[in-house]
Amino acid sequence: MTLTQTSNADRKVPTRRISFEESLQDLPKHFANDGDLISSHVAAGLSAVFPDGEDFFVRSVRHFRDQIADPDLKRQVTGFIGQEAMHGREHRVFNDRLHELGYPVKRIERFTKWGLELRTKVAPAKANLAATAALEHFTATLAEIVLTDAETRNMFGHPEVQNLFTWHALEESEHKAVAFDVYKAVGGTERLRVWTMTFLRWGFVLGMVLQTAISLLGDRDTYRPRVLFPSLRRFLKSPVVSLSVWRQLKDYNRRDFHPDDSNTDALVEQWRTELFGDAGTLNDKLAKASA
Repeated sequence: MTLTQTSNADRKVPTRRISFEESLQDLPKHFANDGDLISSHVAAGLSAVFPDGEDFFVRSVRHFRDQIADPDLKRQVTGFIGQEAMHGREHRVFNDRLHELGYPVKRIERFTKWGLELRTKVAPAKANLAATAALEHFTATLAEIVLTDAETRNMFGHPEVQNLFTWHALEESEHKAVAFDVYKAVGGTERLRVWTMTFLRWGFVLGMVLQTAISLLGDRDTYRPRVLFPSLRRFLKSPVVSLSVWRQLKDYNRRDFHPDDSNTDALVEQWRTELFGDAGTLNDKLAKASA
């Protein structure tokens, strides 16, 4: 059986060979938002789940690649796989530095790897693809906030951590509909799509809260009220925990939903130019990666 088709034949999903390894070597313990405790642990927790999460996304989409006849969708799948592989690689580099600083990222990586490899073995391929499409909506939602809101970018604090997450956000926006289009092409049902997101919307958020709490327990600054409580107040006022984010995640359950309903084309073009145009701020990292 051959499968069609992409929702946007003109969608570009380039694989950029990039490296942040050298620039992350001087990272301080609390790198986020002028030394903020909780924002640093939240960013570390997100990074900890990315490498093996990206591997899971790649496996889930690659499973159906040979069945796709539409050359545009097939090209986009190839780009999706290339981008996600680079995200996993660069977040492992970041996680290595976080591990040196005392964050429990390696334990989180091992647990994530075990859980997702088990899911790959026991769950139907289409269910894994449904999970990938749902989680891609998470990353696309967060990416849109990062690219549109300077306050959110500033939460990452250290300039190179901002660069890492901004590059990641750009590419998540570039390929945000690919897994969804593959899911629709293979005949994934609305029921499975909606139930998968309903479970993951709560499960992922609660999992991140628990993971961050455990990470904070291992940081001695957590036990200093003058550090902890102002940090908590700042985080609760941040754009990433606003009701608008929750509503955007819930929009995935709408029957006629598609990731491109939120048009980020202009945003993507803006950041492609900013990061990788003729005077792009990250072109030096591309040069190092390809040297």
